Amino acid sequence: MEKDLSAEVKILEAARHIFVEKGFNGCSSREIAKEAGMNVALVNYYFKSKENLFQLVVSSIMKEFAHSIFEVFKSDLSLEQKTRILIENEFDLLSRHPEIPSFIIGELNKKDQNFLQCLDFENEIEKASIHKQVSKAQDNGEMRKIDFVNIMLLIMANCHFPFLAKPMIQTVHSVTDTQYQDYLKIHKQYVTEMVINYLFPTK
Repeated sequence: MEKDLSAEVKILEAARHIFVEKGFNGCSSREIAKEAGMNVALVNYYFKSKENLFQLVVSSIMKEFAHSIFEVFKSDLSLEQKTRILIENEFDLLSRHPEIPSFIIGELNKKDQNFLQCLDFENEIEKASIHKQVSKAQDNGEMRKIDFVNIMLLIMANCHFPFLAKPMIQTVHSVTDTQYQDYLKIHKQYVTEMVINYLFPTK
């Protein structure tokens, strides 16, 4: 029996939708098969187990999430340029996949070791030499002296929270999906200028 790539893609897309919505323990292979419009035997044939399928889905999500960060870190751009592009990339990624922040938080709260391994980014950060670039810029007075972890907290909090808070903001302020997208476009500009002005006060 030859493997049908289109069937694999359908199963992966269905699994991503179900896992993001319900988490690993909240669903079954049968439910994923139903979402994909196939029987559970095909899911097991292509991916062997729900665990394997979950690992593939998580790996795909985390690679996409990490790619938007590390490709910027590795570039030869100035820190200000990197910061602007990083914020732009984060908003663009989350606009396409707004489920990512809540999915990551949900899985982290379960303290699943397999998932935690997917977050081991320290080697990638070291390869990018971003710590050295930050230290040099701070020593030269080009950048405000603030710990690297706090820099990432500042950026990620302002990029991710608008997507996590969408249901609350829409309910409280009676905002439609279309209106919220318009607010996000404006908010991205506010976040960019706020973060740049704080981190690079001499600009």
